[in-house]
Amino acid sequence: MKLHTLMTLALIGTTIVACKPVPASQQTEEINDATTPLHLLKPEYKVPYGELKAEDVKAALDRIYTYIEAERPTGFVDADGNVKGISGDDAITKLPEGYTLQRGAFRIGSYEWGITYQALLDAAKTTGDARYSAYVANVMSLLKVAYPLFRQRDAAKADIEDAQMKQIIYPYALDDCGTMCTAMMKYAKDNADAQKATAPAMPLDSLIDNYFNFVEFGQMRISSGPGDELFARNRPQHNTVWLDDMYMGIPTLAYRSVYTGNPSFSDEAATMYKSFVRRMWVPERQIYRHGYVEGLRQQPTYHWARANGWALLTTVELLDMLPESHPDRPFILNQLQMHVAGLCAYQSSEGFWHQLLDRSDSYLETSATAIYCYCIAHAIRKGWIEGITYGGVAQLAWHAISTKITDNGRVEGTCVGTGMAFDPAFYYYRPVSSAAAHGYGPVIWAAAEMYALLNEWHPRTNDSGLHYYEQKQTNPSPLFYVTSDGTGEAVE
Repeated sequence: MKLHTLMTLALIGTTIVACKPVPASQQTEEINDATTPLHLLKPEYKVPYGELKAEDVKAALDRIYTYIEAERPTGFVDADGNVKGISGDDAITKLPEGYTLQRGAFRIGSYEWGITYQALLDAAKTTGDARYSAYVANVMSLLKVAYPLFRQRDAAKADIEDAQMKQIIYPYALDDCGTMCTAMMKYAKDNADAQKATAPAMPLDSLIDNYFNFVEFGQMRISSGPGDELFARNRPQHNTVWLDDMYMGIPTLAYRSVYTGNPSFSDEAATMYKSFVRRMWVPERQIYRHGYVEGLRQQPTYHWARANGWALLTTVELLDMLPESHPDRPFILNQLQMHVAGLCAYQSSEGFWHQLLDRSDSYLETSATAIYCYCIAHAIRKGWIEGITYGGVAQLAWHAISTKITDNGRVEGTCVGTGMAFDPAFYYYRPVSSAAAHGYGPVIWAAAEMYALLNEWHPRTNDSGLHYYEQKQTNPSPLFYVTSDGTGEAVE
């Protein structure tokens, strides 16, 4: 006799319906194994769990877009606070003294916003909503106009007066230029019009080349010999390697190859990737350390979540950018698969990851969780990892992230900008803030990729657990058995 028939007989005379279980805390009569299918009792999850619709993800994405669009700068501000635009009859052709770039809640030339631009471009592609790419186009138009105006006005001065424009015109670190350069190249490649100059703007390539020149020639590097080279800093110690710099520079090198057709940049990116892995990867845990000091026998090893996110995102970006025939692809793909497996071992019951991955008493953090969500979902869609194995991990992460998106579109629970220390207290007590720009790009990227994943795969609950199916299971009742025709067999 089939299991569902036995369960149907067991339920005769009870008021509890198997397909609509009641939480244990709300039961009004005594329950036991003889009267109730206990395995169908609804758990009291701390975050949403179970089936998810693409339109729900899109609604969360739209809330974030509405917020950041309202904060988007549109022009210049004079000493009295009046805004001057970049088009129309009153457009500025020469920048007067006292004028600055209009400010919103976020710096439009920061590395965090370089990530946000890339996420918005992908969101426009996966959802078909052109508002997201229009946001990027509007900012790029502003920067094309602003770049020559500030250079011209302040040419005779010792410094660029506006701090935002100084970061753009004279980058001082990878943080100032890497992700912005990649975002601009991606935008320019997608939009031929972005390469056209309209007075007094310069071609977007002028900004791209300015950024890339620093990535290629301005940033400090270290090497132990042929075939080994990577970005480093004299901060906080001499010859310190930051895991963050994998993402701040390597995808820029790789996409430069896509953008220019010069394969040498792909080779440079792959060489540098392997150099980072040799120093930063901790194989027994299958995650990365945050910092490494060249020459130390005992390395400081703290597994900061967002830095591991930068490493995972670098791996995914490289697999997107490198040619299929590149000799280092198998190494990079294997590194992705090991890192995903290692990270999944540390995911919390609420779907988030902890600030320090292997320390469950450190707080749950949003931006890292969003990066992992995006990368895992993207890797599933690309066929690099198994959707059946990891689809539920990505979705649980999204459910967690969704609880941190406020009604007005702000992203909560994000660790603020973080340097490096060699003790745990530093990481445990980093503040969190919805003003931290680090959360917005990753959450937009996660939303875009989950939207696409939900349109390609078919998540369903089976015996109360979430599962991802390549074939849609059409039975509307709770599933127990998967059938070859996709109808599924349910509890009656």
